[in-house]
Amino acid sequence: MKKRLSIFFSMLLVLSMFLAACGGKNNADSDKGGDGGKKSDVPQELRVNIKTEPFSLNPGLANDSVSANVLYQTFEGLTRIDKNGEPQPAMAEKITKSDDLTKYTFKIRKDAKWTNGDPVTAQDFVYAWKWALDPKNKSQYAYQLYYIKGAQAANEGKGSLDDVGVKAIDDKTLEVTLENPTPYFLELTAFYTYFPVNSKIAQKNPKWYTDAGANYTSNGPFKMVQWSHSDKIVLEKNENYWDADAVKLKKVEMYMINDPNTELSMFDNGELDWAGKPFGELPTDVLPQLKDEGKLHVKPIAGTYWYKFQTEKPPLNNKNIRKALAYAINRKAIVENISQGGEIPAMAAVPPSMFKENEKGYFKDHDVKKAKEFLAKGLKELGLKDVSQLPTITLSYNTDEGHQKIAQAVQDMWKKDLGINVKLDNSEWNVYIDKLHSGDYMIGRMGWLGDFNDPINFLELYRDKNGGNNDTRWENPQFKKLLIDSQKESDPEKRTQMLKDAEKIFIEDMPVAPIYFYTNTWLQKDNLKGAVVSGLGDVQLKWAYLE
Repeated sequence: MKKRLSIFFSMLLVLSMFLAACGGKNNADSDKGGDGGKKSDVPQELRVNIKTEPFSLNPGLANDSVSANVLYQTFEGLTRIDKNGEPQPAMAEKITKSDDLTKYTFKIRKDAKWTNGDPVTAQDFVYAWKWALDPKNKSQYAYQLYYIKGAQAANEGKGSLDDVGVKAIDDKTLEVTLENPTPYFLELTAFYTYFPVNSKIAQKNPKWYTDAGANYTSNGPFKMVQWSHSDKIVLEKNENYWDADAVKLKKVEMYMINDPNTELSMFDNGELDWAGKPFGELPTDVLPQLKDEGKLHVKPIAGTYWYKFQTEKPPLNNKNIRKALAYAINRKAIVENISQGGEIPAMAAVPPSMFKENEKGYFKDHDVKKAKEFLAKGLKELGLKDVSQLPTITLSYNTDEGHQKIAQAVQDMWKKDLGINVKLDNSEWNVYIDKLHSGDYMIGRMGWLGDFNDPINFLELYRDKNGGNNDTRWENPQFKKLLIDSQKESDPEKRTQMLKDAEKIFIEDMPVAPIYFYTNTWLQKDNLKGAVVSGLGDVQLKWAYLE
């Protein structure tokens, strides 16, 4: 997530406790009896910690998991991912496809409304998608819309927004034409870049999304009633939501406390109902004890923690220097002694949930011998006599105890095994993500959680040098061609092989050093039921309630 960019997070799982019954042919998300039809005396108010200020609460600008975990409560797309990980009609009550799977027609629900009472229209989707594609708005996730005919050309300034294949046939009918058949398109329409925006509000006030108030209109289960920047966001149940009967929580308070020890303390003191991912973070040093006590929830998710290389900055413009750094990392030590959440060491980019063989990966973990060979080769190519002539490398990360510990460990590994001097640099999330997007870094930590359940989501980030989340500035023509051709391949096995071939090229060039595949680790109050955390790492509170 930043996907799905993640703060990774950072981004991040299917929660073992679900209560989301399906009702109606086109309403798999509806739950008329989440609490068994019984009224509870327990206040339906949930308290979580999201760690930091969201990057943006405009669906067209959001690119991180913090923003995502707010947007998934306040907005809704044409589809919504249900408790089983399948897309179901949401804002759309009926969906039809052409025989060649390149044209979709969505009928918007008659009772779909914005929080201010305005009807949700097909024009609101057209407006939101074209706004994100407009190059002047600099949407980092605009590429997620490239499946739509003419979208990439418009975003790159090579075509017109008028030619993008999305149009409102009438107020309640949206027609979408794709470049190629896309088997996971209905999963994409549940992702936040595909959310609608109240076009009437946005056209009157371009900064509608910067604060709570009359301008901040949304169409999901909850509405935002308070946004105390860098402090707290408060959501309340949206009575205008088409499926309001399924929503049991009356209020959700989201604190912004970027200290895992404080978060855990608040949970222990009854001030939070949830501690840990995907909302917040637990202190890594207490995870083994919490696991031994049977309190810790642990679930693998489709996500990768990696270090990005700025491949235009010497000496990281040399492939062999990058490979030396990647091979010298002791991932097993990191997951066993630092992260301690049952993560899998990553020697590949795509999670094992998508490519099973990636549990092993493409190279040996902590292969110091091989790393030294790459280092020697890289130094020779750069015309340097020895490692002492390498400039000090800066390793950047966003402020967080876990990221700091990993960075310190990697700093020591590179010094001990390769003799490379590394300087650590940390900054708060909003400052940090701007650094990466502007290329003002050498090596930077990032996590990627899948936006949809397909390997291309982990590879297409790096398809284009100037792509939305490709902070590495790396591009490879063969890699790019394989990704483009894979989108036209109708044979699933051939397509999968093309993506695997692309990943091999990616690992050979090493624009990023994968560290581990994510798990989510969290604590929750025993009486919290029905919260749905997907295998992609996002959380939905639509069906949550307190017993």
